[in-house]
Amino acid sequence: MFYLLCCFAQVKKQILDEKIYCPPEASVLLASYAVQAKYGDYDPTVHQRGFLAQEELLPKRVINLYQMTPEMWEERITAWYAEHRGRARDEAEMEYLKIAQDLEMYGVNYFAIRNKKGTELLLGVDALGLHIYDPENRLTPKISFPWNEIRNISYSDKEFTIKPLDKKIDVFKFNSSKLRVNKLILQLCIGNHDLFMRRRKADSLEVQQMKAQAREEKARKQMERQRLAREKQMREEAERTRDELERRLLQLKEEATMANEALMRSEETADLLAEKAQITEEEAKLLAQKAAEAEQEMQRIKATAIRTEEEKRLMEQKVLEAEMLALKMAEESERRAKEADQLKQDLQEARESERRAKQKLLEITSKSSYTPMNSGMTALPADLPSFNLISESLSFDFKDTDMKRLSMEIEKEKVEYMEKSKHLQEQLNELKTEIEALKLKERETALDILHNENADRGNSKHNTIKKPQAQGRRPICI
Repeated sequence: MFYLLCCFAQVKKQILDEKIYCPPEASVLLASYAVQAKYGDYDPTVHQRGFLAQEELLPKRVINLYQMTPEMWEERITAWYAEHRGRARDEAEMEYLKIAQDLEMYGVNYFAIRNKKGTELLLGVDALGLHIYDPENRLTPKISFPWNEIRNISYSDKEFTIKPLDKKIDVFKFNSSKLRVNKLILQLCIGNHDLFMRRRKADSLEVQQMKAQAREEKARKQMERQRLAREKQMREEAERTRDELERRLLQLKEEATMANEALMRSEETADLLAEKAQITEEEAKLLAQKAAEAEQEMQRIKATAIRTEEEKRLMEQKVLEAEMLALKMAEESERRAKEADQLKQDLQEARESERRAKQKLLEITSKSSYTPMNSGMTALPADLPSFNLISESLSFDFKDTDMKRLSMEIEKEKVEYMEKSKHLQEQLNELKTEIEALKLKERETALDILHNENADRGNSKHNTIKKPQAQGRRPICI
């Protein structure tokens, strides 16, 4: 784990310092895995806009190559960061290294050399083999010698010799500036070839046991992560259910409050209507009493009518006035009676509204008395090369044993790897197309131009290895 962390930090620093060339689209993808390793799963409530403002995630060359603001870069990094949900820190770092190892300059140690003609070249040593580069192009080798096709590597003084496995192909010789550089080159060749052979040998019993233990540990961690993910999902669902119940309870309380207010208004209206009806009824009784008194007065006036014509006329006039007054009182009494009936009807309707309001309040009260069942949460819970020391020279031989078989294995691994990388390449091409319109062509570096030319020709780190056999039987000339 500590070795993985150191390796991840070292490779990340080399990419950001531009010691390893990384295309823009791959830089964004690598940045998303670096964010996953540091921050864990994406949470929009925590990882809000601007949370990557202080992070150094992209090479300055990539940032200067496009007319894009930091917010635009953050948006594209976050979009891929959100897709890495569920990956642990070590998994994110491992994915970072898997993508980085496909970069053309990853793991290559460069040395300045000269061929027989005195032409300046670069020798690259990595886990795949030896590569010869033009000093202006460190991405695409002019020729490569895979480890399984090299018979012998040796040097004498400042001259270095590479002998291919195919004896029909001439040896390749070059000169370095210093003797100690040759020693360093040979040591790197020995170490890389040793690792190359170890990866293709049958594992010892001890290694098999260690791998089995590692697989078991990985499976256990995976089950533990799944269990934690399920528990987290259950907690989130329980919290959502609790929030929904609290919201529903609050809504019921608001409805109950509104129903109480409506009931109080209905009761006040009913009281007012009842009081008004009582007053109207009393007024009607009073008018009826006055009408009766007027009728009695009229009868009395008729009984005591005077005999004289004047008195009779006056009496008739009084009688007429009394009759008109009695008629008016009768009409007023009838109007008041109708008004009293109307008020009684309004009172009855108000009481009916009050009854309905009480009934609704009882229904709401019965709903709010529901107590949700508590969601019980469970406790979260050896075929090594031979060395021949000769005076003033040093060399070692690679055995021919199983070289053909190793070649077939390597080709098979390449096919499987390319299948796995297909989806990733589609994602990278999609992002490249998206940001292509914002590129500033005048700011492209020589490595950017070389990388684009390789991409247009369909070349990659693995399929640009040129085998010496393809050169025919002619001597190797660079």
